[in-house]
Parts: sequence; structure tokens; C-alpha cells
Amino acid sequence: MPIGSITRGTTGANRLRRVDRWIAAHPAFLRADDPLVVDLGYGASATTPLELHQRLLKVRGDVEVVGIEIDPERVRLASRSARPGVSFRRGGFEVPLDAGRRPAVIRAFNVLRQYDESAVADAWGLMTARLQPGGVLVEGTCNEVGRVASWVDVTPEGPQAFTISLRLADLDVPSIVAERLPKALIHRNVAGERVHDLLVDLDRQWAVAAPLSVYGPVQRWLATVRGLRDTGWPVRHGPSRWRLGELSLPWESVAPLP
Repeated sequence: MPIGSITRGTTGANRLRRVDRWIAAHPAFLRADDPLVVDLGYGASATTPLELHQRLLKVRGDVEVVGIEIDPERVRLASRSARPGVSFRRGGFEVPLDAGRRPAVIRAFNVLRQYDESAVADAWGLMTARLQPGGVLVEGTCNEVGRVASWVDVTPEGPQAFTISLRLADLDVPSIVAERLPKALIHRNVAGERVHDLLVDLDRQWAVAAPLSVYGPVQRWLATVRGLRDTGWPVRHGPSRWRLGELSLPWESVAPLP
């Protein structure tokens, strides 16, 4: 039997564009001998697996996307939209695939949000056990229109990185992402926890960079990220990623305290 629970299934066009862009540039996808990508818990329609395939196809013409859902009716309906390179099947965190194949990337978005925090580690373990060598699980959440998102890169060795991705054009404060933290972090946004310290410092740097708003939100964000890095946070990547509204850090810099 599939492992997991049926989600609400809400989805929407273009909702997962930010994480799709991340996966398209991820070494686990780019270097995979078998660029098989799983969209786990895609919801009530085939929209997100189809969009994921379309975006990844621009990077690798041999990409294959398998949408996996625990609800058999959702699988039946989505299968009407199957096409070369995109298929659908029933399953859960066990990630069932044919012929012993293993995915290079598993995307599980807005899935663990409904679970208890205590269930996260086991779910991560089940999914990452199915990855091919060098593969990655990208697990996170976003708001309904995809303008606020965050996720964790997880391998069989454990969580590796935490990423925030925000639409800068209408951003009030970066800590808006607190509402859309991954399940492993969303209850840890309290004083004394690392992720809380990050969001406090991020808002502080955003305020300091306010004068740069006259040059546009991207310049303000670039200054914010540089300011965060200069205060000692181990910010990854550089301006080419930052200007997308992204901020990535090693997992240990935000990991929940024991």
C-alpha cells in the first residue's frame, strides 16, 4: 500500500516555477546519467508535473518526469494528460518506479505541510532511500500563487541546504516566508531558534537597504543579502542567484536546536 496520506490537492498554473528553476540548475539533475525526476504529491491536476517537464526539457532533452499521487482518482484523471516524457502512477513516500529505476530528483512540495513535525524525518528517509547516487530530494512549500517559497535539499546523508525564494517586486518584508517554511522549520520560528535569528537579521538588513529602493527591489535585495553575509551568515552562491529573489544557506545554519 502507498505510504502517506491524501493531501488537499490544491494546485495551480505556474505555482512551482521558483523551485522548478532551482531544479533545472541543480547538479543532481544536470549530471545525472538517468535524468528521471519525480513530482511527488502533485495534487488534483496534472499541471505541476507537465510544467516541470516543460521547464526541464529546455535544459535536458532526455528528461523524464513521473507524477506520483496517493489518490487513485487523481492518478486516473492526470493520466489523460500523459505524453512522451511524462507519466503518472499511484504511490506515496515509497516512490514506486518500474524496473528498479531511481530518480535523480524528487520534488515534494506542499506535501508535508499537513503532517506533524515528528513525521518529517521518516518521510525524508523513505524518499531519499529511493534516490540514485548523487540524487536529491527538494522538499518545501509555497503560497498559492508561488511568490513566497522555501525548501530544503535533502540527500541520504540528511538535509544539506535551506533556500528562500521571494518575488521581489511587491515584497514588504522578507520574513513573510515564515508563513511558508518547510514543516521541519515552521514551528521553530521562535526566539532562540536559528531560523528565527535568520529572519530577524534578514528583515534588519532589508530595512538598512531601504534607501536603495529608488534603484529597484533587486538592488535592495542584493544589498540585503550582502549585508547578511557580512554579518557572518554563510550565504551561498552569488548575485546571479540572489537577483532571482533567492537566498541559500547550509542546513546547519538554520537547523532546529535539539
